[in-house]
Amino acid sequence: MKDTRIVKGVKLVKQYGATRALNAVDIDVKAGEIYGLVGNNGAGKTTFLKILTGQTMADAGEVSLFGYTGESEKNRARKRIGALIESPGFYHKMTAEQNLEYYRIQRGIPGKDMVPRALEEVGLLEQRKKKFDKLSFGMKQRLGLALALMGDPELLVLDEPINGLDPAGIIEIRNLLLRLNQEKNITIVISSHVLAELEHIATCYGFLHHGRLLEQISAEDLKAKCRSYLEVQVSDRERYTALLESKLHCRDYRVMPDGAIQILDESIFAEDCGRLAAQHEIAITSLAEKKIELENYYMRLVEEAN
Repeated sequence: MKDTRIVKGVKLVKQYGATRALNAVDIDVKAGEIYGLVGNNGAGKTTFLKILTGQTMADAGEVSLFGYTGESEKNRARKRIGALIESPGFYHKMTAEQNLEYYRIQRGIPGKDMVPRALEEVGLLEQRKKKFDKLSFGMKQRLGLALALMGDPELLVLDEPINGLDPAGIIEIRNLLLRLNQEKNITIVISSHVLAELEHIATCYGFLHHGRLLEQISAEDLKAKCRSYLEVQVSDRERYTALLESKLHCRDYRVMPDGAIQILDESIFAEDCGRLAAQHEIAITSLAEKKIELENYYMRLVEEAN
């Protein structure tokens, strides 16, 4: 069977002084995926992306790109990658078009049509004559994406591409990334603090915390885990949970630190919870249907890891 993995990281370690930025991290990215890298500041996201793009080297472990593991082969393979990891050094007094043309020549990317094509891809063709320092923040972000897209990459590596954008700008970037993925089959690895936004586009997730990969999971499997649940607060928690098990045969529940009982069994409805409490004279102080959000899921992984 053909290996569909574009990126494979095995036991990656990166040390900065006393800080271990990556601690034996295994990551797989398959062709056609939008891989969402989730983690707080210092989790190791940017370090992994820099190893991926050759901006830094791992101290231990191995990373393969497009099936290649040798350094010279990987360096050639990196020409198939477009990246936006840190703000590119655009020249403020040069136009958007001039900036891209400068980088096209510097990087040896053939074809003068590459610049207008990239600008059109990100919706900046009409702004091509505008100087960089006159562009809005959102336009500057899109220009960075245009730079990453020059050379028709098969893999796009993006570190916080929507950071600082307003809601309209976020939607623009989201739609652009979805189009690139669906119409051009570009594989995307994207890190973001805006976890709710990742839920709109990611097909797979990797959860990093203090340099460790807590979990790698498909969006489909995550959706199954992030299902709706009932949250109930009662006057007698121990008695109520015992009744849940004996009367409603419920085992799929958990008691949270604040005392709330989360009932994950989808065969149990709010009416059942209310009736159970009333029949046994237990007061319900709150009862609501909720859904596990990506941010909550990540925080729970972190709590379990600490």
